[in-house]
Amino acid sequence: MLTNKNALVTGASRGIGRAIALELAKEGAFVIVNYNGSREKAEETVAEIKANGGFAVAFCCNVSDDAACKEMTDALVKEYGHIDILVNNAGITRDNLLMKMSEEEFNQVIDTNLKGTFHTIKHLSRQFLKQRSGRIINISSVSGIMGNAGQANYSASKAGVIGLTKSVARELASRGITVNAIAPGVIATDMTEVLSDKVKESLKAQVPLGHIGAAEDIAKTAAFLASDGAAYITGQVIAVDGGMSM
Repeated sequence: MLTNKNALVTGASRGIGRAIALELAKEGAFVIVNYNGSREKAEETVAEIKANGGFAVAFCCNVSDDAACKEMTDALVKEYGHIDILVNNAGITRDNLLMKMSEEEFNQVIDTNLKGTFHTIKHLSRQFLKQRSGRIINISSVSGIMGNAGQANYSASKAGVIGLTKSVARELASRGITVNAIAPGVIATDMTEVLSDKVKESLKAQVPLGHIGAAEDIAKTAAFLASDGAAYITGQVIAVDGGMSM
């Protein structure tokens, strides 16, 4: 259980982030639902948590903005006293073939997916060190492990998240702070919902277990990594992908 724990989940208004927010709240955590452009969806997530007997608030912040991240983390620590769990889920895609990819498309993905993760960890690390405790869970991707055609920017950002995870895990381990990454495979979200049946079948064919995963699969892994049961796990990348990357 995560009773008396405060959790910040970035990009939590929809998809995997929303599922993680709901799962952490179900386990007893007070959840800060971070969002950037989807206020209505974020409020819906908060409302669902409250309807299920949990506690949550929504907080707007563009994690790619370093100054905004500092303002957010400072405000949250001042308001709630402590943050115990940080889930870096916020991410975007700007898919294109490398030869056609613009610098803006590359930079936007790196700024949100990789630098956004760096920003939140950087600005909460002092609080974690002061507490001598904390759980940091970064959402990477099998694309960061295997690569994926048309996703040079996304794959680079998610591979960077893995390297960042391992480095920060080494830096913070002596204070009892764990840092791990989850690498989702093909997961049913808004992004996959718009794909054609033919593309979905093609994706399923790449998964040894033979089906697309659910956001809840990622959420339950995140909840475990946030729990006392994962106290001796750090610096790891857990692929939740139906065997896709093995």
